[in-house]
Amino acid sequence: MTDNRKPLENWIGKSESREEIIHQQALDGFAALMDQEGPAPASVPPGGHWFYFLPTTRQSNLAEDGHSYKGGFLPPVSLPRRMWAGGRLRFDTPLTVGDCVTKTSTIKSVAEKQGRTGKLVFVTVEHALTSSAGQHITEEHDIVYRDAAQPDAPQKAPEQAPTDEHWSETITPDPVMLFRYSALTYNGHRIHYDLKYVTEVEGYPGLIVHGPLIGTLLMKLATERMGGRPLKTFAFRNVNPIYDTGPFMLCGKQIDDNTAEIWARGPAGELAVKATATF
Repeated sequence: MTDNRKPLENWIGKSESREEIIHQQALDGFAALMDQEGPAPASVPPGGHWFYFLPTTRQSNLAEDGHSYKGGFLPPVSLPRRMWAGGRLRFDTPLTVGDCVTKTSTIKSVAEKQGRTGKLVFVTVEHALTSSAGQHITEEHDIVYRDAAQPDAPQKAPEQAPTDEHWSETITPDPVMLFRYSALTYNGHRIHYDLKYVTEVEGYPGLIVHGPLIGTLLMKLATERMGGRPLKTFAFRNVNPIYDTGPFMLCGKQIDDNTAEIWARGPAGELAVKATATF
């Protein structure tokens, strides 16, 4: 299961840190992606921390899928497909342009499982963003590695999304939107912009909408519909992928004064992302 025959558990506890000054350009880029006039406010919106501390892997160290070769910070899982499975975020002190922030990433767990379609490996990484002002964001990021697609594998009907939303928005993804978000986050994963690769090599029907982009849009929806109050926590799980082959819906409902349930519903009514936000 590993490239160097060491147990995957050897990577648990591995840590790395980076420091960066929060800059305005990324916020203006996201505002443009959202079709908003710039300049953007100097406060980083929920999900905006994903625009910073970006990978700078040398071109010669990229694998076929556009990611860096495994076995550096992340464990060397031999399974070919890598996806963002979900995560949990806690927001303490807002990030603002000019802040000098340290991001410390630590591998918290590695678990090998047997799924319906083959082998799976789940890796959870904790990211802590801190500065002289204290703790800003704590995030647990779940990554799943999967076997290559098998054309004859049995297909399970996807879980259907709820239809009892109080609010909703329609998003129509296209290759330009996905390319611009990839550029904003310096994400080289070819499943988001290379149609020939994603359909012929990985076996998907279209370009895949980024998990963190959907998560950011859901946080934006919840924050706006809950009166613009500061977001405290956000937990989300990616259930089914969303492709650029048709519009999808962002949906949500208020549970109580401080809690909202939000989800993304695909073109066929399938549940794509399920999330809970607290304020």
